[in-house]
Amino acid sequence: MPSEFLLGDCHTHLDQYAPGEMPEILDRANEAGVAFVVVAGTTVQSTKDCIDMSEKYAPLYAGVGIHPMEAHEIVTDETYAELEGLAKSSSKVVCISEVGLDYLPASPDHDVQDQVFRAHIRLALDLDLPIIFHSRESHPAVFKVLREENAGAVGGAMHYFQGDEATAREAIDCGFFISLARPLTRLPELQDVAKVIPLENIVLETDAAPQPFKKYRTNWTEPRHVQSVAQTLAEIKGVSVEEVAEVTTGNLARLLGLERLIGTDQ
Repeated sequence: MPSEFLLGDCHTHLDQYAPGEMPEILDRANEAGVAFVVVAGTTVQSTKDCIDMSEKYAPLYAGVGIHPMEAHEIVTDETYAELEGLAKSSSKVVCISEVGLDYLPASPDHDVQDQVFRAHIRLALDLDLPIIFHSRESHPAVFKVLREENAGAVGGAMHYFQGDEATAREAIDCGFFISLARPLTRLPELQDVAKVIPLENIVLETDAAPQPFKKYRTNWTEPRHVQSVAQTLAEIKGVSVEEVAEVTTGNLARLLGLERLIGTDQ
């Protein structure tokens, strides 16, 4: 039986799964109560694939963006126009994602990443779309860019959050939700942060993508796993999973303009 409460998945990479797997993945998501799923672009081609998937499957919505680990060259006027055209090409595009900064040793040049991130924020502002951003070893730089580019005017979410309380509160102060994923189910320090951050500032995700390094296919992360994130958050906060679902899904639906999917549109 399908779940009695509705959930949203803020961030996935379902375009990386074999196309033949999608019907069953979405059936399992539906059984877990997942009403809608965002598929995030990581390159121009990936963005096209995500939009195509969203047009094919009703529960899927698309993000337009170039991932910071793919930011090998600046966004030219031509690239900007192509991204803008993709974002305008379908009503299923609901955000600019996955964008941000990544300062791992193997990551692309930081100045190039900075230019690419700023270009995507400008695109978000031009199109009035929220930003789902990535930050790894780069939080101070990310927040600096968000503030300088006035990204809070459209808001969004800090994807796959694993930071401390101060980081969470700064993201919120910048106008963004905290997006919690499966690490919440196993990291005590993250659970401590989630306990003190209000539900009104939280959305949920899975970052679902193929995980061949896991021994069993059944353990690969899928949108259905957002239910276990919600259940863990409910336990941490001492509230019902129904309340967690109502608030966090409402947050995400309003952010993405998808209130109609959960019956809260006015």
